[in-house]
Amino acid sequence: MADIKAGFIGLGAMGWAMAGHLKRAGLLAGVANRSMAKTQAFAQEHGVLGAANPGELAKHCNVIALCVSADADVLEVTRAIAAQVQSGTIVIDHSTVSSKTAIEAQKIMRAAGGDFLDAPVSGGVEGAKNGKLSIMVGGDADALARVRPVLEAYAGRIAHLGGIGAGQNTKAVNQTVIAGVMQGIGEGLALAEALGLDPAVLLPTLSGGAAQSWYLDKRGASAMRNEFNVGFKLALMHKDLGIARDLAASAGVGHETLDKSLADFAELMTQGYGDEDVSAVLRLKRRNG
Repeated sequence: MADIKAGFIGLGAMGWAMAGHLKRAGLLAGVANRSMAKTQAFAQEHGVLGAANPGELAKHCNVIALCVSADADVLEVTRAIAAQVQSGTIVIDHSTVSSKTAIEAQKIMRAAGGDFLDAPVSGGVEGAKNGKLSIMVGGDADALARVRPVLEAYAGRIAHLGGIGAGQNTKAVNQTVIAGVMQGIGEGLALAEALGLDPAVLLPTLSGGAAQSWYLDKRGASAMRNEFNVGFKLALMHKDLGIARDLAASAGVGHETLDKSLADFAELMTQGYGDEDVSAVLRLKRRNG
């Protein structure tokens, strides 16, 4: 797409960093956020338009990336964009929602003369800040080719998984794997603590062998220090795992790990830990809670 004028909606910890990469790449025209104060802060810091709402942003941009929380948010924002959209505008959704929502959002944009790609991300806040996110894209290949410079501004890997919804289905698989990994890490670290093993020696030893994982490397030491505020909030993960469990049930495959993780995260949320990182599952694995 020649002369990309990109907009970004959703300036959370990840969205703020991703929009910043777009500005440094010379592609960002403006931003919007539910909180106008955050919109204005970003706009002033980076010298771009701070739109009052998605519709206003759509008047100035031909590519708009979203990073919001829930299915209803994606559809609400997409409808607002479609009402003011320029012909040919492409919306890229980096939120984690259901594939059904992605299909509906594509219909909304195509009816308005544009298009929609579902493009959830993995790599955490670190990946967003470092511009090394893994992006799982569903939708039209030509639309992806047109917006690839936008994605390349903050991606370490871009994979086209298939038609609309394939990106979200892949993210559901991703979150299912993470759920299993976090169950194992939580139980393993709780065992290590109970046995009196030294984290400074234990963790690099585990990471040097078959137990190595991104979450062990990035969250193991902080979890054992009772620091659970460094990454992806478990309340959001609980939402993601509900999507994955519904998909697994519909597909007729096992979802025992998803069920266990949903129950564990729900318990932690009732205890007031919903804003903590998913590594807080360690709290439930310790002998004394």
